[in-house]
Amino acid sequence: MRMPRRALLVPAVAAVVLAGAGPAFADDPTTDPADTVATAPPAQPEETDLTEGAPDVPAAAPSDAAYQVPSSRGCEQGWYYKASSKSKDYHKGVGAEQANHNGTSRTAKSTFTSDVTGTVGIAYTGELNVKGSAAVIEISGKFGVTVSASLTAKLGNAITVDTPARKTTYGRYGVYRLKSYGYSQYTYVNCGKGAKHNVTIYTPHRVGWAIWED
Repeated sequence: MRMPRRALLVPAVAAVVLAGAGPAFADDPTTDPADTVATAPPAQPEETDLTEGAPDVPAAAPSDAAYQVPSSRGCEQGWYYKASSKSKDYHKGVGAEQANHNGTSRTAKSTFTSDVTGTVGIAYTGELNVKGSAAVIEISGKFGVTVSASLTAKLGNAITVDTPARKTTYGRYGVYRLKSYGYSQYTYVNCGKGAKHNVTIYTPHRVGWAIWED
């Protein structure tokens, strides 16, 4: 990992200043790309049993599905996902965490550059019995945000920030994933509903840096 070269400048308020292309953000009108420097590392998921990667195919039908008699209406049987509420974004790092210490009495510039390319996908806990793409469509429609089955953080993306005197600035490039809640449920051909299987799911929302200092 190449540590950024330090440069002195007139003291200023610490704020994110984009260099070059800067962090890439998904098309979400609620996102402000001018994120300020935080004073603590980004929050991490509370769950310890997260499964990384969403199913490519739906789960098998319940054993009693073949014995259901169609109603006069009839329904297309299969697994469905229903989103119920959302939380906030959690950062999944790609590559090594970087740091730069300013041992001077003036504010200095710290430049961080991503050193790898990596793709981050969906993570979940519970029973996600639908394909990942089906969950993404439901979550996007329910909450009016743009999420994806996966996003790629690319090599070479750079960001420059102010590091106050006697402080250390940390940087981690990666993908912010939106945490939300919902459930998988099977609909039978007679339009009956099966049991709800709760799911907590993290869906890739935007690519960007997490920056903090101490």
